[in-house]
Amino acid sequence: MAVTLSPLADGAEQVRAFNRFYTRRIGVLHDRMLGSDFSLTELRVLYELASRGAARASDLRDDLGLNAGYLSRLVAALESKGLLQKSPNPQDARSHLLSLTDHGRQTLQPYDEASRQEAIAVLAPMAEPQRRELLAAMDRISALLGERPADYLLRDPQAGDMGWVVHKQAQLYANEYGWNSEFEALLAEIVASYLREFDPASHRCWIAEQRGNIIGSVFVVRHDARTAKLRMLYVDAAARGLGIGRRLVDEAIDFARNAGYSRMVLWTNKALTDAVRLYEKAGFSLVEEEHHHSYGKDQISQVWARDL
Repeated sequence: MAVTLSPLADGAEQVRAFNRFYTRRIGVLHDRMLGSDFSLTELRVLYELASRGAARASDLRDDLGLNAGYLSRLVAALESKGLLQKSPNPQDARSHLLSLTDHGRQTLQPYDEASRQEAIAVLAPMAEPQRRELLAAMDRISALLGERPADYLLRDPQAGDMGWVVHKQAQLYANEYGWNSEFEALLAEIVASYLREFDPASHRCWIAEQRGNIIGSVFVVRHDARTAKLRMLYVDAAARGLGIGRRLVDEAIDFARNAGYSRMVLWTNKALTDAVRLYEKAGFSLVEEEHHHSYGKDQISQVWARDL
């Protein structure tokens, strides 16, 4: 009799399969790491102290998921080898800070370099597009699991970006709001119009990129001689909370002001509450609302505006 798994249980099996694959791929099941005399956990502690400079044992315990007694014994062993040292914690007299000694840093250095070379060996056989896709996927996994890398850049669009922007926004609004293909058609029309009518004096697009992955975008177009229009603001769900949306809006406002516009308008939807709050904080005011049925849903569209 076949066993039917729930979507959550089925997903759990996929996570477990990936974990088994990845641990085999990076070799963490070996008793010794990187040909050293250290265990995986010992090297993890040394790496953490090297990157942090100093840390409380309780922080290492929580962040590395270690048993307190086991960590205490491991720290004592590393201290006896002259690899780490304890010093008073100026913020809390009840605890000590752990840090590497000079001998500890010198001992770790060749293993740190060996780890870097192992990572290079994983990436080297890949073509550049594959490397970018892999690193972007790693960033996305980190973001979804709560580790949000803050490094990103804003750049001008490149060939192929516009199709990707339409794809990402159509997918996001379908997943989060249930909008149908009518909205994707609207996005494609906006992008096509931008490309056909582009004038660097009055039009601008910014692409937010993180490790080769597009995570946001915004457009400024000419509405009339004195009015700029902000269009298609988008931030990927996994990149929210980094201030990208606010920065995109600020860049759009600055460009419009410097381009000689005296006013900026935008169209949005009342259901997009995060975007609405962002526009309010950026100085926009609601000037018009309209009830209608679009994209397969009953909508309340809004027009917001501000002087520049």
